[in-house]
Amino acid sequence: MKKVSMLTAIGLLAVLLTGVNNTVLAQERGNEEARVSPNATVSQTIGTNIISISYSRPSVNDREVFGGSLVPFGEVWRTGANESTTITFSEDVTIEGQALAAGTYSLYTIPGEDQWTIIFNEKISWGTQYDENQDVIQVEVEPMEAEMMEQMMFYFTDITQTSGTAVLRWDDVKVPFTIKV
Repeated sequence: MKKVSMLTAIGLLAVLLTGVNNTVLAQERGNEEARVSPNATVSQTIGTNIISISYSRPSVNDREVFGGSLVPFGEVWRTGANESTTITFSEDVTIEGQALAAGTYSLYTIPGEDQWTIIFNEKISWGTQYDENQDVIQVEVEPMEAEMMEQMMFYFTDITQTSGTAVLRWDDVKVPFTIKV
């Protein structure tokens, strides 16, 4: 029994040290009912850095997504639905060349036709409680046309021992950003 308890304690300590506990807290649910925009998490190791993105997956549902009333161009978007989309880094990184310390951040964006701003913010909240005073860094990236994707998703591509690309996909748009460790 002591052996199991020690392994459990070590496992919990590892979770606390990597900051994953903050991601779990960011996606706590108010009830056990199914959601229209279900929660999802994607994780990728780059080198020894564990990167996790936790978010809710809204659907297009025959709506105009980007540039319409759902996600207007030029305005801060919570980048998903429900709780803050969070991104956790177990070690320091650079995002599009800008330094970012290990930790958990909410991920906001300002969509545009030709350029998107990706915002890493320290405030983790429900919905659109964005506070620009909590911004840590902002990076500019170019969106790309993509095949239609009904539900929003994040994934990683081009993984090496020192870098990778996180990609936001929804509707007919994909938005990549480079992470270096």
